[in-house]
Amino acid sequence: MGSPERQFSPAPSNNNMPCNWTPAEIAAYLMDLARKGVRNVAGIDHGFSFPVGYFKRHRLKSWPQFLDNFIHYWPTDGDHVYVDFVRDGALARRGGPPPGARTGRATEFRLCERWTSSARSVFHFDVQGQVAKSTHAGIPWLKRIREAVGGRVHIRPFDGWTPAEGKAVIAEVYPSIFRNRYPREKRTTDQHDAYAVSRWLAESAARGVLGRYFDPPLTTSSPVRATSQWLRKIDDRE
Repeated sequence: MGSPERQFSPAPSNNNMPCNWTPAEIAAYLMDLARKGVRNVAGIDHGFSFPVGYFKRHRLKSWPQFLDNFIHYWPTDGDHVYVDFVRDGALARRGGPPPGARTGRATEFRLCERWTSSARSVFHFDVQGQVAKSTHAGIPWLKRIREAVGGRVHIRPFDGWTPAEGKAVIAEVYPSIFRNRYPREKRTTDQHDAYAVSRWLAESAARGVLGRYFDPPLTTSSPVRATSQWLRKIDDRE
């Protein structure tokens, strides 16, 4: 099995250097793969959902409802709409959502984050290792992907723990789990994170063991209310 190949942004460059991917470009790329029926697992390094307390505060009962509500307050999939425009009130001054209307405390964690010593809260901005900004920028694009090619893509685990045969998979990943498994060589930190995740996924698939990671060992009550890994998923029977 060969080494993972770097995919370059389709955006033109003014200095002949590769451009960084934007969330819009990533979403378009994944939607294109799905429409072509290309089986793949895409690992994205930002939060896909928020802690249970957020759901309770805003009376949200499902992840789709969370997405619908979120984009009204963080419309970061719009042209030239950035997370900090919402945070500092620039968007509100143009008739957009008020800052702070949908947020939380930096001490709030999802269950998967409470199981590790190094995770940052999805509400913890402006610190080293933050995921808050990328999370708030990226979540609206998950909604876009789901609306455009939802029948071809399995966003795990909100669409279920184990994907149906033939579907493309999008899952939240935590690169530090894999980072030190492979020599960094001349890659930047971000490049090596992407490389390590891609290589681990490819190696696990080649060994036939990737499937076991889709169904983690949980202790839940019945009916199932699974609060684990990257989500809050409420059983449809509630």
